[in-house]
Amino acid sequence: MTNLRQKISSLTKSKDARTVASNFVWLSLLQVASYIFPLITMPYLAHVIGVEGFGKIAFAMAIMVWIQTIADWGFNLTATRDVAQNRDNPEKVSEIFSNVLWARCLLMFVSLAVLLLLITVIPAFREDWDVILVSFLIIPGHILFPDWFFQAVEKMKYLSILNIITKLVFTIAVFIFIKESEDYIIQPLLTSIGYLISGIIALYIIVYKWSMNIHRPEIGAIWTTIKGSSNVFINHLLPNLYNSFSTILLGIFGGGGAVGILDGGNKFVSIGNQIIHTIERAFYPFIARRLDKHHVYLMINLSIASIIALCLFLAAPLLVKTFLTPEFSDSVWILRIRAISMIFYAISNAYGKNYILIKHQDKLLRQISVRCSIVGFVIAWPMVYYLGYIGASLTVTISISLIAIYSYIEAHKLMANKQ
Repeated sequence: MTNLRQKISSLTKSKDARTVASNFVWLSLLQVASYIFPLITMPYLAHVIGVEGFGKIAFAMAIMVWIQTIADWGFNLTATRDVAQNRDNPEKVSEIFSNVLWARCLLMFVSLAVLLLLITVIPAFREDWDVILVSFLIIPGHILFPDWFFQAVEKMKYLSILNIITKLVFTIAVFIFIKESEDYIIQPLLTSIGYLISGIIALYIIVYKWSMNIHRPEIGAIWTTIKGSSNVFINHLLPNLYNSFSTILLGIFGGGGAVGILDGGNKFVSIGNQIIHTIERAFYPFIARRLDKHHVYLMINLSIASIIALCLFLAAPLLVKTFLTPEFSDSVWILRIRAISMIFYAISNAYGKNYILIKHQDKLLRQISVRCSIVGFVIAWPMVYYLGYIGASLTVTISISLIAIYSYIEAHKLMANKQ
């Protein structure tokens, strides 16, 4: 008992422990807001815009996942790692921040050009061009709001406060402005405006409060920054081959109604994954400095993920009945299938991003993503075509499971070799 008290006492006195705890608390508040506010609006939106409106928004957001991944280019991990490891060098931090900002802007404009081309040549894109372009406004707001920077300097308070205020305001706006089924396009518009306002305020805080110097864009530096994060970008992009791509395929083969049912179940899983992601983000800068504490993060992460997955699996019928309308009844199957994937998602994060990447084994992590994502991409076509939204859910769960198992094996090889 005495030894236990001593360990607890030493933890509370540890600066690192207090920092991780503070980051976790603030990120937890953010994530609570992230899933409470959607739960508040979900029954209202399900009733007003219906499964078809849900599907159109989900289809557009599946496309935005690709564009946001391209605009991020893996910087949310590599830049976070680099800033965390150079926090005592303000000039170096300014250089990293500036190069990442300009690189993301360049990638955004390239993505916009490709998106306009796709809208022109693909009928399914052309049919919903308005909601797709409105949803695209999320991307510049996302770039202006460098959440990765707040994570790197372990100042999650600013990130959380800004996001919570914005989410509160625009949750209220949903009830004010969305009154009928044709108003579904207002939902992504409100989200985009929220991102833009938060981004402008965040940039102001970084530049003026912390005296961050934004350097003039230099093509050579931008290219070097993009090239340096390419392996992580590939690691982030390829999962879209089975994840958001399954949603896009479902929209093409099954229409907005099928996508709406898929999205209805996925929303609850997204809330659970956000909690797991919160733990990962709170620990990532700390683990980047103290990899010897990886086992602590692993235990916490897997325990919480298992509890959440079990709760969602058992409560699936009640959740769908409470928050959605009868036309979403099949979303119960989606929720149960995807609940299983949450455990594997936690494993892949623990051994992939929070071990293999921190060990600077970027190519290994890319290799894992390439192989597993190609498998997911191949099975997505027959699974979605023949099984519809059930097939889309199975595709994502199978693919995440493969990544988790592969990451676990490779991480333990590194541990054994002490690399």
